[in-house]
Amino acid sequence: MTFQRARSDEQREIRRRAILETAAAMLDEMPVAELSLNELSRRVGLAKSNVLRYFESREAVLLELLDDFLGTWLEDLAEELADGIEASASAEVRAGQLAEVLSRSLGERPVLCDLVGAQGGVLEHNVSVEVVKRHKRSSHAKLETMVELVRHHLPEIGDGAETFCLIGMISAGALAAYDPPPPSLVAAYADEPDLGVLHLDLRETLRTACTAALMGVLPRA
Repeated sequence: MTFQRARSDEQREIRRRAILETAAAMLDEMPVAELSLNELSRRVGLAKSNVLRYFESREAVLLELLDDFLGTWLEDLAEELADGIEASASAEVRAGQLAEVLSRSLGERPVLCDLVGAQGGVLEHNVSVEVVKRHKRSSHAKLETMVELVRHHLPEIGDGAETFCLIGMISAGALAAYDPPPPSLVAAYADEPDLGVLHLDLRETLRTACTAALMGVLPRA
């Protein structure tokens, strides 16, 4: 991919989207930690200095990508929750269904979970105050959307919805680092099956974590 010099706002936006789309494609091949600005520049067909005209750092690219992924996921999640939760069921049953849908949805999106896991320790570093503020404003709006989805299907949760959503996303990000395990760990589990108890499957462990969090924040009778 090669570009002529961008001279209009439309051309600049096309180039920004190309950078983001290329980064997204790279994350289908490699974890967040391995995505470098040099390789991103090479694949998008721009000099590194030109990429930095649109995004101030690698982290800024990935933060915007995280915002995009979260927005798309929340749109899908609304439909998944509508299909997966029985409105007439008891609060306890609906809580279990909510945990199941949420863990399945996030488990099918390991790249999103990887980005969430890198957010606090990596992505929010090496960026300006303005970039962080813009990202946090967007994150806050998306958190409010998720909270409203949870409250819609489980109104009994009340003020605990925000705590649950934060715990759920933090858990997904943390667990993403353990699944899939690297080849050396797979070999170790094969040699010593008793060690397999330490393996954390993203979806199953997240379902357990979400269920526990829901039970913790639901009001007691």
